[in-house]
Amino acid sequence: MWRDVVFSMNIEIERKFLLKDGHFPKEKAGKIFDIKQGYLNNNPNRTIRVRITNSHAYFCVKGRTNNISKMEFEYEIPIDDAEKLLELCVYPPIIKKRYKIPFEGHIFEVDVFEGVNKGLVVVEVELRSEDEQVSLPDWVGKEVTGDPWYYNSHIAVCPYKDWK
Repeated sequence: MWRDVVFSMNIEIERKFLLKDGHFPKEKAGKIFDIKQGYLNNNPNRTIRVRITNSHAYFCVKGRTNNISKMEFEYEIPIDDAEKLLELCVYPPIIKKRYKIPFEGHIFEVDVFEGVNKGLVVVEVELRSEDEQVSLPDWVGKEVTGDPWYYNSHIAVCPYKDWK
């Protein structure tokens, strides 16, 4: 039964980057988010994800990426339900810390992966349109937008420790 469900359907438009020189201004981040997320399928046309973030949990369905956009449906769910859903995931969950850092009108999300993905740091910025211009902080490095190796759903299947 859905209780106090928060629903959002939108088009997610984002660009992804690697971190330059391994450093970013952690002190400029507000709250740090501890994230545990898993995938309930392995279909390249859609991902079905469950995520626990600090004191909230979410169920999310994302469509295939088209350029830098994709459909996204996200529901807040009870944490107990999310814990049970994580047990059903097809791969072990991804563990990461997320830092949200404001810069020139945008929020840059820095994901520092842990566990089997330790050493991987990905920076994302969401945009309002595909042609929106965005200034990049000097700590943002190579763009990896559209490279499926850096999709979280791929990282779940092929952990960073196995890339080398």
